[in-house]
Amino acid sequence: MSLIGSSQATVRGAELAIREQLRCCFPRRDINRVSFVDSTPLWRNSRLRLNRFTLKAIQIEPLRSDSLSSHAPSSSSKSNGVRLFVGLPLDAVSDCNTVNHTRAITAGLKALKLLGVEGVELPIWWGVVEKEAMGKYEWSGYLSLAEMVQKAGLKLHVSLCFHADQQHKLSLPLWVSRIGESEPDIFFKDRSGLHCKDCLSFAVDNLPVLDGKTPIEVYQDFCESFKSSFSRFMGSTITGITMGLGPNGELRYPSHHKAAKGSNGVGEFQCYDRNMLKILKQHAEATGNPLWGTGGPHDAPSYNELPNSNNFFNDNGGSWESTYGDFFLSWYSNQLLFHGDRLLSLASAAFGNSNVAIYAKLPLVHSWYKTRAHPSELTAGFYSTALKDGYEPISKMFARNSCKMILPGMDLLDEHQPQQSLSSPESLLAKIRMACRKFGVEISGQNSLISRAPYHFKQIRKSIAGENMVDLFTYQRMGAEFFSPEHFPPFTEFVRNLNQVEMHTDDLPEEEEHAGESLSRTSSGSSVEMQAV
Repeated sequence: MSLIGSSQATVRGAELAIREQLRCCFPRRDINRVSFVDSTPLWRNSRLRLNRFTLKAIQIEPLRSDSLSSHAPSSSSKSNGVRLFVGLPLDAVSDCNTVNHTRAITAGLKALKLLGVEGVELPIWWGVVEKEAMGKYEWSGYLSLAEMVQKAGLKLHVSLCFHADQQHKLSLPLWVSRIGESEPDIFFKDRSGLHCKDCLSFAVDNLPVLDGKTPIEVYQDFCESFKSSFSRFMGSTITGITMGLGPNGELRYPSHHKAAKGSNGVGEFQCYDRNMLKILKQHAEATGNPLWGTGGPHDAPSYNELPNSNNFFNDNGGSWESTYGDFFLSWYSNQLLFHGDRLLSLASAAFGNSNVAIYAKLPLVHSWYKTRAHPSELTAGFYSTALKDGYEPISKMFARNSCKMILPGMDLLDEHQPQQSLSSPESLLAKIRMACRKFGVEISGQNSLISRAPYHFKQIRKSIAGENMVDLFTYQRMGAEFFSPEHFPPFTEFVRNLNQVEMHTDDLPEEEEHAGESLSRTSSGSSVEMQAV
């Protein structure tokens, strides 16, 4: 169903059409409770009296880039040197390779284009594309989305996801899971014998555990198939590719995968699968300490325990400062570093001549940062303590592979973290930035969550502008909450400030100004909604 009959349609009729379309996409939600036009003081105080999204989203026509208003802001949100992207829903493509929420995403793309956002980020899941059998790729759903983005006149940043997301029912390929049923040690294992099946163990990167092929070979074939299938978009619509490196796509161990929700625990070392133990044993024997190769630290806490619940992470006299502690933590962090280097080298070789930038994501593991041991960082694989900077070798590895670093958490403030966790996201972010500057690594940013808190966008601006300038910022993520009347107006103001663009009714043709006056008197409508992610 078309969202518009003609430019002469009444505002009320257009709103009803939008509601009907969104109701088809999201029947469980009460679409009537939200509106495109928000008459709250927040909108009025922003001086954005007629938001381009407000007018054009009501008058949605078939999506063609040449139909965009010449008064819309430039799609390049780089007035301050920062390119702004918005993440698409994690489940934008279903496991059956169909586009979810097609009409709602189409409306959302047009809204973002008119607002002045440069592009969108699209997660591409290994488990969707190569679902049934090794080498059997199905790109149709993602190709359809790329065409939608191209027609909207937006850029596309692709994230290649070689992990699973149980929360959103996004799994690894079925054929990989079947192998894992008979060979569970292709996955990480903790001290109690529990496997994390969200990603493959780093220890099998170069082992032929996937029907005679190594994971590195399978990832390489996947990247080559992607490059071939999306060749007409590469360098034009697709301008960046993020290489997934581990759980949640980040370079880290799944050290908190069994932690209770809201836990301030330190996590656990993930080094007990057969292949990791084999590498550890060889390393211990090579260094003359064979007894150190039987497993991880025996005196480390478990997932939900505090640092001082056992001896290893004690600030004073903990085993982490011992000769054994240095041996184990150096080995553990090096396995993470080697894995990252292998995958970024692969990405550089696959996409180096494609006129796209290559990115990878580092987590911001900020709990317990104010202790000397930094236990949450250690279990995640970062040998970074009060005595040692573990981010310099990682930054050097990114630089060696000409890769840009994505850092999340640029909306976080120390003062809003639980006091008992001794957390400091701001200090950790500054530390990683310093390492990146030392080795010339460009930084891109993300927020940790959508928030209505008044400090949210202020902190993001502080984290990405001025001396903290980032290459690109991706706001996570499009969904029902993103387009809600409580969130979208301050996001609009954030984009306007980022672009240093002010739009008023004085900037519009006379007929659009009259339409704007009519819209401003309307208090009901419908906001573009998608599945919250």
